[in-house]
Formats: sequence, C-alpha cells, structure tokens
Amino acid sequence: MAFAFPVDSELLAKNRIADIKKKYHDARHHCYAYKIGFENDVHRTYDDGEPSGTAGKPIYGQILSFDVTNILLVVVRYFGGKLLGTGGLIRAYRNAAEDALNHAEMIEKTINDTVEMHFGYEILNDINHMLNTYECRILKQSFDEKCHFAIHIRKGRSDEFAERLAAFRDLEYKLNNHSQ
Repeated sequence: MAFAFPVDSELLAKNRIADIKKKYHDARHHCYAYKIGFENDVHRTYDDGEPSGTAGKPIYGQILSFDVTNILLVVVRYFGGKLLGTGGLIRAYRNAAEDALNHAEMIEKTINDTVEMHFGYEILNDINHMLNTYECRILKQSFDEKCHFAIHIRKGRSDEFAERLAAFRDLEYKLNNHSQ
C-alpha cells in the first residue's frame, strides 16, 4: 500500500509516518521518502529493514520523476512469504510510489518573489500596466503622498520586472526572494 501526503516540514512528515506505522502496526516494512522545499530542499529516504537502497531510493526517485516537492510517500509492505530479490524490491517500491503519485491530487503552487515599491502618482498607470503584463498579485497598496505597493511576482520573471522598474526615475523598490 502506498500513501502520498502533502507536507511542509520534517515534523509534519514524521507525524504522518508515525500515524501510518500506528495504523498498519502489523506490517513488516514502512518505507518512505520525502522532499520539502524548493531550493536547498530537505529530503530523506528510509528502507525500514529492506536491503539498503531497495525501498527509500526508488520511492524518492518517483518524487524526482514527477518533479514534486513538499511531499511524503510511504509504502507499507506485508511480507507474503516470497522473497522478491533486490530487483523485485526496487520495482515493487518504485511501482507503488508511482501509483500513489498517479492517484494523488496535485496542488500546483508558484515560487514568488515579493517586490515593495514607492513611487509618484505620475507613473501609476505605467506601473498598473506592468503589474498586469507580468501577472503580479497585489498584496498591499496605499495611496498617500506617494503610491505604495507590495506585490508577488513569479520568481522566473522577477529579474526582468526589476530591470523594467529600474528604468523609472523616482521609483524606489525592494526585491525579496522566495515566497509562496
């Protein structure tokens, strides 16, 4: 049996693993892999008594193949009396993990940078046009002596966006990396 869970911390992953072990306490093996984060991610694999590299690594390989993150895959195996051998174990764990991912509901999120801007009213229309062009999401805005905006922009477009902002005189901005 294979299970996929969204996780955003190692503590949550460990709690989910403990829940599975408790629910399926009579199973021989509770093997898993998880990956958390977008850059400099945290990942772990665990073979739970299977020969080294025959369970956790194939499970993790499916996480990489599906290009997903913030996920925990747990494969629960009961011993059926037949020895599978190294190749058989690798295939069994890989196929179970693949099946779990094929049946999981995927939640797509973007990696965003946050930009804070302060500028005069004379360029407000130009800035609004840029926000639409770059599909930015406004987090905060206020209009006092100057306009103040905080926005999210896709990380892949933030450098180009910042270059365009730099072309405006009397516009101050600050780029903060990596928000969700």
